[in-house]
Amino acid sequence: MLAEKPLYAVSELIRRGEVSPVEVTEAILQRIEHANPVLKAFIQLSGDKALADARRAEKEIHAGRVRGPLHGVPFALKDLIDHAGIPTTANSRVLQDWTPERHAHVTGLLKEAGAIYIGKLVTNEFACGGAPTDALHPAPLNPWSADHVTAGSSSGSAVAVAAGMVPLALGTDTNGSIRNPASRCGVVGMKPTYGRVSRRGVLPLAPSMDHVGPMTRCVRDNALALQALAGFDRRDATSRNLPVDDYTRDMEAGVKGLRIGVIADIFRHDPMTDPQHTQAFDAGLDALSSGGATLTEIPLPDLALCNAVARSLLSMEGFAMHEPWLNSVPHLYGSGCKSRLLQGAFFSAADYLRAQRLRGRLIEQLAAASAQVDVIITASCYNATPRVDDEIAAAKRHLYQLHMPFNLSGQPALVIPSGVSQIDGLPLSLQLAGRPFEEALLYRVAYYLEQALGTASLQPPQAWEAVP
Repeated sequence: MLAEKPLYAVSELIRRGEVSPVEVTEAILQRIEHANPVLKAFIQLSGDKALADARRAEKEIHAGRVRGPLHGVPFALKDLIDHAGIPTTANSRVLQDWTPERHAHVTGLLKEAGAIYIGKLVTNEFACGGAPTDALHPAPLNPWSADHVTAGSSSGSAVAVAAGMVPLALGTDTNGSIRNPASRCGVVGMKPTYGRVSRRGVLPLAPSMDHVGPMTRCVRDNALALQALAGFDRRDATSRNLPVDDYTRDMEAGVKGLRIGVIADIFRHDPMTDPQHTQAFDAGLDALSSGGATLTEIPLPDLALCNAVARSLLSMEGFAMHEPWLNSVPHLYGSGCKSRLLQGAFFSAADYLRAQRLRGRLIEQLAAASAQVDVIITASCYNATPRVDDEIAAAKRHLYQLHMPFNLSGQPALVIPSGVSQIDGLPLSLQLAGRPFEEALLYRVAYYLEQALGTASLQPPQAWEAVP
């Protein structure tokens, strides 16, 4: 099916004239029509507008103007990211009637690249507070198993990509919110370097840790998407004016001679570690070694401390962002989101400064541990995916992921599928992290692992009701 093809393959078909942007958009809309009533990833669709944009993209092709590899390819946005004239609700009743007048910078970049906007995707309310229960829209279902969590907060983005409802979706990541759902839904998720992708027009949560990044079904797609998104935005004070690499140029260069730092002690000795994750991780290490990479065990700063600092900063910065609304319309917040944000009211300015100083020391420890390696490999989410009805396990799932250290440091981190569990049939994953602004090297290692592990075409079984 056309909807199940990766972005780069669809792009090539469009370039060769074998399919048109209209045909691609129609296939995606048909897939959404079948799957979304069950999976509930999309909360807004712009079908008619998407088809009109696809017809314009097709005319441009006939006129000899192809804007690039995203030309004619549909994309969707997490509902924190603005599209002019379309509500950005953040899945909250606080903003259910708000419509932005301008695109977010990243939305504009994708449209300039010829991509076709298709709709908005579910997020946890304001990207915090756990799975939506009493928010504006319910949580989506994991396409691998409706009985298991998707994780969040970019849950709709991960579900839509995994289920073939869109080849590219944007998410945001403050405490792992791209990489958590990417891991649980079996897709590729990139948290770029802090400052690599503009956040203008994206609702903030914790500005010192917020990132925007792409979610796709394979590594090459992700690199093509980031190529369109990366760059300097003078209207974003956190944006860095640095050159952007060609993310696909050396993607197939292999790993021979690369120094890989392995962080494994934390999950190897944790009784909550899923043995299937460990086996898949070790298979990845074997593949890297066979490819000529040098592997070196390196330590990670205290994970529990990293998580505590990251979550505290999120609460403090989140409360600062939301204090006016929490004072004026507290009844419009869902309980989970409100509870998480109000935690920040009990911290002082001195507490915030102490947390930032501690963050600095943790970053120094991480930098020292990884100074002699090119790329870090570690687990992503290393416990078995919790069931939706296991509230205790779901509430503790942040304890068994290694994402927050890289939100603190701001360095790029990418998760990729590493296989499928033979026990529960759910996707497994691993995480790669690199030096700031060296996303190209992460894609190179990730592509090699994707090919070696055979996960480039990983797809859920399509067992959900209503899909033919």
